Amino acid sequence: MAKTDAEVHLDSVNRFIEMANAMKDEGININVVSGALMTASGLYASYVAGGNDGGLTESGVQKVSEVYKRELERIQKIKKDGGTTNPG
Repeated sequence: MAKTDAEVHLDSVNRFIEMANAMKDEGININVVSGALMTASGLYASYVAGGNDGGLTESGVQKVSEVYKRELERIQKIKKDGGTTNPG
């Protein structure tokens, strides 16, 4: 049976967390790892929203920022409700 988009999403998140933890275990400061993940995510989000050659307009930056904001709010709600979102 094929995985749902939600299952693939969770698997992908876990793969990124595993990679980040491996970098941390190699001695890379967690702030550097976090910043690198944010930069990579921002670059990829810009590619998804604007294409390979396009940059984001101010409205595009706002739209992508809103997506990040909603995701952070969702994660915090899960944490407050006692759910698991621990990356380590």
